[in-house]
Amino acid sequence: MGKKCTGWPAVIRLHITTEGQTEQNFAKRVLVPHLANSCVSVDARCVLTSRDRCATREYRGGLLSYEKAKKDILCWMKEDDRAECRFTTMFDLYALPQDFPGYDAAKRQSDPYQKVKQLEEQMESDLNDTRFIPYLQLHEFETLILADPQQLDWEYLEHDTPINNLIKMVSNQNPELINDSPKNAPSKRISREIPTYDKATAGVSVANKIGLQTLRAKCPHFNQWLTRLEKLNSKDDE
Repeated sequence: MGKKCTGWPAVIRLHITTEGQTEQNFAKRVLVPHLANSCVSVDARCVLTSRDRCATREYRGGLLSYEKAKKDILCWMKEDDRAECRFTTMFDLYALPQDFPGYDAAKRQSDPYQKVKQLEEQMESDLNDTRFIPYLQLHEFETLILADPQQLDWEYLEHDTPINNLIKMVSNQNPELINDSPKNAPSKRISREIPTYDKATAGVSVANKIGLQTLRAKCPHFNQWLTRLEKLNSKDDE
């Protein structure tokens, strides 16, 4: 039960544009109840990929182009232009579109944290709205799963050996630094051990089972983003 916002300023409405349904479901299932405690009301939708004007139908999910994502975010900003609104993203750094602002310069950066910082700053500058808070997940959603692979047994019974292989693989590593190569990205490592892994359903359930406390402790960049979101309705918000 979230605390009542008595004595707080107007509730902040936070709109999250997500790369796909997995991130959208994570936002709705995990972030909505958590941020309600900070009097931040969360809404999330997948990024727009195409629109069938004849059938008046939209297709959402999959970060195929930065320019398409930018148009979708700017459209949402125009739809809800109130001062109490904030906008953020939950996009994967892995397989980021090459038209992303600052892509070439960031690609030359060897430190993943510096790389993601540069890209977020470039995105923030490009969208040019003080209500926007950029976020790129290092390196993708499955990073959160690798914060505690043991919890995969919540969805995958009788997979003790594959799960133990993942636990040994992660060991004491920072899961946000597990790389973004096509063969060794977090999702590839999980799928290699558990071929039936389904991120859209099981992934969100496992992340929820792991819990925000562990996710924040193991994933510093994720924690930095969530901390900023928690402060949106406080005097600490800058």
